[in-house]
Amino acid sequence: MRLAVGRRGFRLPPSLALGRAQPPERARLNHRSEPGSTTGAGRCRQAVGAAWDTRRVATLDLTTDVVSLTRALCDISSVSRDEQEIADAVEAALTALPHLDVVRLGHTVVARTDLGRGERVVLAGHLDTVPVNGNFPSRLDEEAGLLHGLGTCDMKGGVATILRLAATVPDPVRDVTVVLYEAEEIDEQYNGLRKVADERPDLLEADFAILMEPSDAVVEAGCQGTLRVEVRTTGERAHSARSWKGHNAIHDAADVLARLQAYDARRVLIDGLEYREGLNAVGIRGGVAGNVLPDECVVEVNFRFAPDRSTDEALAHVHEVFDGYDLTLTDLASGALPGLDRPAAKAFVEAVGGTVNPKFGWTDVARFTGLGVPAVNFGPGDALYAHKADEQVPLEHLRRCEHTLRTWLTGGTAGEQA
Repeated sequence: MRLAVGRRGFRLPPSLALGRAQPPERARLNHRSEPGSTTGAGRCRQAVGAAWDTRRVATLDLTTDVVSLTRALCDISSVSRDEQEIADAVEAALTALPHLDVVRLGHTVVARTDLGRGERVVLAGHLDTVPVNGNFPSRLDEEAGLLHGLGTCDMKGGVATILRLAATVPDPVRDVTVVLYEAEEIDEQYNGLRKVADERPDLLEADFAILMEPSDAVVEAGCQGTLRVEVRTTGERAHSARSWKGHNAIHDAADVLARLQAYDARRVLIDGLEYREGLNAVGIRGGVAGNVLPDECVVEVNFRFAPDRSTDEALAHVHEVFDGYDLTLTDLASGALPGLDRPAAKAFVEAVGGTVNPKFGWTDVARFTGLGVPAVNFGPGDALYAHKADEQVPLEHLRRCEHTLRTWLTGGTAGEQA
């Protein structure tokens, strides 16, 4: 069932909610039961049901170099909905650090300093990966300066950087909240960061957030919003030998494609960064048999919109482009403004060296923006290698990101050498 909303022609699935919305009919992945949430250092985990998994927790050495730590993390399998082992290892490693208070929600681990500093920054990254594609375990190529394997780029290199800093910078000039969360790569309902925002929003209160998604080791500010709609044309079935007795819905879709072909995508400057919108067909379906005129054709359209548009404005724009057609909304996520005017953001950009690019894709920085926390993307790796069989991260990116963040957290300047 779909619910009609505001404007004529839009239909909104009832599951759409705050954050990245998803349709109710989407297939869900099977997953095991989770332990209850645990909090504080030195805790004892309680079992769920009759049997708790008693397997030995993997040990992470947070004092080792960032390349070795990245490799250790990558060699712990953590495909989405199977993050227990890596979450256990991360929790154990952080709990051993006396300067951190640790909270666990499902397979999401949050660790915080409480030094009474004037500012607080969140360092965030997801623990899960996409499924294995012949790229597990990791492989180090020191001659080429690359670490290959699942999760190296997206985004265990960023997670390793966060863990290294959490362990080796016990007295930062800004209070730090580490958020290492589950299930970013799959349906919104499982996203660990969303669960924290829903259940413990106080844990995400901060002046600034850095999401360590791969960004070529430079700052990518904000992110564009995204929505998907199904544009539907209707006709009347008839035998193809007597086509004049019916009406071909696929032929009518030609007008939908023509509007897309003629569309002039907007470019907009925000805080000196140029965001580029895009409206594109990403799928089409129709037809029932080889000798029957189709009575329905559906064109799936994706709109990537600049962060100066609200979701309502983006929906209104798509409705305007496809005026006269029936539209069904299947995915919706707001963008995030760069927020580079905030003091903590300015200081971070200066520490990085001043290079800032716009983020064209959607990331969880939008979730922080929705909570009133300005956020940027900054992490090792080229996002073009994410989710690929040849996923990789440059070793130099790992070292540079760690050095840059260490410099910033300890009050140094970008010019200091590693």
